[in-house]
Amino acid sequence: MALIKPDFVLLLSCVDRKGLVAAIANCIASQDCNIVQNSQYGDAPTGRFFMRITFTAPPAMTVESFNEAFKPVATAYNIDWNVHDLKIKQRVLIMVSQGGHCLNDLLYRTSTGYLPMTVTSIVSNHLTWKRRADHEGIEYHHLPVTPENKAEQEEKLLALIDEQEVDLVILARYMQVLSDETCQKLSGRVINIHHSFLPGFKGAKPYHRAYERGVKMVGATAHYVTADLDEGPIIAQDVSIVDHADTVDDLIAQGQEIESRVLTRAVKAHCEHRVMLNNLRTVVFK
Repeated sequence: MALIKPDFVLLLSCVDRKGLVAAIANCIASQDCNIVQNSQYGDAPTGRFFMRITFTAPPAMTVESFNEAFKPVATAYNIDWNVHDLKIKQRVLIMVSQGGHCLNDLLYRTSTGYLPMTVTSIVSNHLTWKRRADHEGIEYHHLPVTPENKAEQEEKLLALIDEQEVDLVILARYMQVLSDETCQKLSGRVINIHHSFLPGFKGAKPYHRAYERGVKMVGATAHYVTADLDEGPIIAQDVSIVDHADTVDDLIAQGQEIESRVLTRAVKAHCEHRVMLNNLRTVVFK
């Protein structure tokens, strides 16, 4: 039997109260919609309630019309909410430096439909991956960064994001630090990936130094970017066991594989509207 495909997804959070779920469900049903899947979580330390609902809807329904009908319930329960039309894919800009393992994985999984997104362009401070972008028919913007032109290049980046109506920026091993101002402007819209040795092995050649220290596992962390470097809300993490006989090259290969996997997992969750911010933490619905 074919699975029912929902038309919309509703994300909401508020202070947990009795009658909340019933009021939300009744509002959805009153608009001739049918709930396909519901996930919810009550966070005891904060008293906040988080919910993700997918539902089918009449052909004439729009995000705007649903929002208008949902306002009375949202006002009564002081709900923060967003509703998304699942027919509309996220528009994504990918930033990369010279390491292409994450970029290539993202492009492949987008081409197969695994990631529900459209890549509007690739931005890089190098020309390394221009041929790859040309092969895919994707715009490539070379914005080399120096201490002298960093602010100017970030202005160009922000202009591109506006022009292309970008929903999400992915730092796919982009080895430049975005300014605090840019991080604030793009809050909740930038995902980064880094190895999970931090804060132990900052800077260049972390896998070499990890090898020298005899680490027994490598890992990766995907998170939203904030002004606090590599300390934004975590979306996904994973680890891989290291054997004593593994070489530096083995560690690097394992690290690249797990970085690609974790970044893709985080991007997929974001593009499917399964991630909600809970202060410095995230709620990631399955």
